[in-house]
Amino acid sequence: MKHFDKQAKDWDNNPMKIERAAFFANEIVDFIQPNPTNIALEFGCGTGLLSYQLKDVFKTITLADNSEGMIQVLEDKIKNLSLTNFKPLLVDLLEENLDIGKFDVIYSLMTLHHIHDLNKVSKIFHSLLETDGYLCIADLVKEDGSFHIDHPDFDGHNGFDKNELTKILLNNGFKTEYYNISYVIEKELKNETKKYPLFLMICKKV
Repeated sequence: MKHFDKQAKDWDNNPMKIERAAFFANEIVDFIQPNPTNIALEFGCGTGLLSYQLKDVFKTITLADNSEGMIQVLEDKIKNLSLTNFKPLLVDLLEENLDIGKFDVIYSLMTLHHIHDLNKVSKIFHSLLETDGYLCIADLVKEDGSFHIDHPDFDGHNGFDKNELTKILLNNGFKTEYYNISYVIEKELKNETKKYPLFLMICKKV
């Protein structure tokens, strides 16, 4: 968490992160075809790059993160850009039982692999979604552990296997309706360029 607090101020300076957010935003909208009255939650929003791309799509967006640094940057952005339908929320949804209402859509980008207990977070998503609501997860395809090689304290998941993640979500009340490997992050590691594919999985609460 402190890692993200430190990175927050420079987070938006990476063009790849902005491109990635725009890419997944378009893919989400293309599939779920949201209604203008829909309300959304971004889980692990960071500085709100993905929600910014979706700002004109949803009536309101609650942006939740447990990094104080990220939320501070987000709050400044909301003020500077007059984003009236954004609701920033400094919270750890896995630890705090807040009554934040129900949502039509929940989405996250590169957040889930940091969450240890996938069953717990799936249950939380299920409880926060309206019936027939959509859960959209954009994250790493299972990798060899080298993606976080520069962060020796990383203790999350090395990406996800499609079938394993589908099974966990199914066991917690979600039916997978869409899966696509749609983006690739490239990193220079020891004189070689490694490619890390990212997927988008869209599930419906059943």
